[in-house]
Amino acid sequence: MPVFWSTVAAVLMGSLVLMVRMKAAKRPVSAKKIILPPIFMSTGALMFLFPFFRLTPIEFIEALLVGMIFSIVLIKTSKFEVQEKGIFLKPSKAFPFILIGLLILRVILKVLLSSTIDLGALSGMFWVLAFGMIVPWRVAMYFQYRKLTGSAAKEASQFA
Repeated sequence: MPVFWSTVAAVLMGSLVLMVRMKAAKRPVSAKKIILPPIFMSTGALMFLFPFFRLTPIEFIEALLVGMIFSIVLIKTSKFEVQEKGIFLKPSKAFPFILIGLLILRVILKVLLSSTIDLGALSGMFWVLAFGMIVPWRVAMYFQYRKLTGSAAKEASQFA
């Protein structure tokens, strides 16, 4: 039963993320908006203070690698464009489907793995997976943003 409730929570959180991302695409991005989500999420690492959530090194590495692989899809679909009002995240028609697909895949993995891995370790693994996905994605976004702000500043100085 705990797997059911954690799955419901994951679906609700995934839906919330999808709505926030769609709404955020209508506003200009900033370095702060790119960097802060992983910093806020990092507080979740405090769960590892409790033995219930601790992972073996192999569980940690597996979860981290899966998260990093998932991040590739997010990196490939996150592009920026320069507009008059600032730099915006280009809305990708594939992004909602990718996010939903990743969520479904996580739910399937959670259901399959819940019979072999205890709930605490599984929770820790999925946090590591999510963190391993968001950090490379946001780092790539930050570098892409910095590249655009550098070129946008050069273009603006040419016309001044």
